[in-house]
Amino acid sequence: MATPASRAQVLSLYRDFMRYGNKLAAYNFRSYAIRRSRDGFRAHANESDATKIASLINKAKQDLEMVKRQAIISSLYTSGQKLVIEKPVAPRSA
Repeated sequence: MATPASRAQVLSLYRDFMRYGNKLAAYNFRSYAIRRSRDGFRAHANESDATKIASLINKAKQDLEMVKRQAIISSLYTSGQKLVIEKPVAPRSA
């Protein structure tokens, strides 16, 4: 990272991506958003060019706004039923 200010901004963006990604109602969309967010931030973790960092931050802000909108839309059209992989597994008694 170029400066401590940009590092703090990037970490804040990352937390926001995780927060809003977890708000998506559909399991597939939720896991995709979280996976893509992690991969995107990891791919550019060692970036040192200040102009490139600034452009990546601007792109991330635009993408975050899209994820926020999608989380709102997702909450409006939830089915209420969770997928089998989302249900907690009850412990088996021996």
